[in-house]
Amino acid sequence: MAFSLVPSCFHGYLTSSSFSSTIHFLPTSLSCGGVSVSPVSKLRTCAKFDKFQGDSPLEQTTSASASQEVPLEAEDPQEEEEDDSCLPNDLVGAVRQSGEASASFVNSGGTRAIVELLIPQLQFLDDEGAQAELWELSRVFLETLIKETGCERVKAVFPDAGAAALLKYKWKDAAFGFASLSDRKPVEKEDEIIVMVVPDYQMLEYVEKIAKGLADDPPRPLVMWNPRLISEEVGVGFNVRKLRRYFLSSFTTVYSMRPLAAGAVFRCYPGKWKVFYDNKDRPGRYLLAKELIGRPDAEDLEIIYGNVEEKPDEEPSLLTQAAGIFSSINRFMKAM
Repeated sequence: MAFSLVPSCFHGYLTSSSFSSTIHFLPTSLSCGGVSVSPVSKLRTCAKFDKFQGDSPLEQTTSASASQEVPLEAEDPQEEEEDDSCLPNDLVGAVRQSGEASASFVNSGGTRAIVELLIPQLQFLDDEGAQAELWELSRVFLETLIKETGCERVKAVFPDAGAAALLKYKWKDAAFGFASLSDRKPVEKEDEIIVMVVPDYQMLEYVEKIAKGLADDPPRPLVMWNPRLISEEVGVGFNVRKLRRYFLSSFTTVYSMRPLAAGAVFRCYPGKWKVFYDNKDRPGRYLLAKELIGRPDAEDLEIIYGNVEEKPDEEPSLLTQAAGIFSSINRFMKAM
């Protein structure tokens, strides 16, 4: 029997794009309550991530038969919070949540942060319309960060001058500044928070140079939003390993969302890393397998999913379903 490499709740969303085994792994942090919850989700029937592509079929069904739903007032206000209630319900919600997590980190005195949304929709930038969608999502992040920090001098640094110029022309009402990694001086003295939007591995030297410049007294926060600093296509050589050890290790992953074959790995600062597995009794929902202080590696995930109890007569184990992704992660991490 063939097994899917992604959770069931992502199946509908992935049909429009090809799945790749390339994993852009980055190093290792708001309460997850920052995402607004709709009445539908309060009914405890909303499948996680249903709205990551298009309108949720559940919402359509709910609007057509609202009179048959259980009144919200009938719910017990003291109902225990479910394991996956901290997870966002859609992609925009995840981006806003990442902005809130970054703001919480900055407000607490943090200076180097990474936000990673390891979702296929944000990995295939060569697909038609993919970059335009990515830029729009980056604006959601930037505006959330500005709102939550109250900072009026945020600079967005884009991968190339063309994208920066186009977006500056398009977003004339933007509350943040624009620059590119190829600019002679992308960061000015008056800039208070710098956000690098999907910095590319080809610009590693520029990224590190800007980061060092921001470490002056007083240090200014730098947030890398969904960076693509490692590529399997170019291999993992000495320079990349050196960068991983001495540069990227100085950053805190304040937000991470990674779907796996049998569940998901999630972190929302200041919370711990959480490993979820599929709730077989409620398709599209997750149960919490374990919380960790640091990012779980491939071996951790193998142990965690291997310890999830299953009945002998049920379908193959979560560990078996996840084997393909585990081997890919393992190969990559050992190279690092």
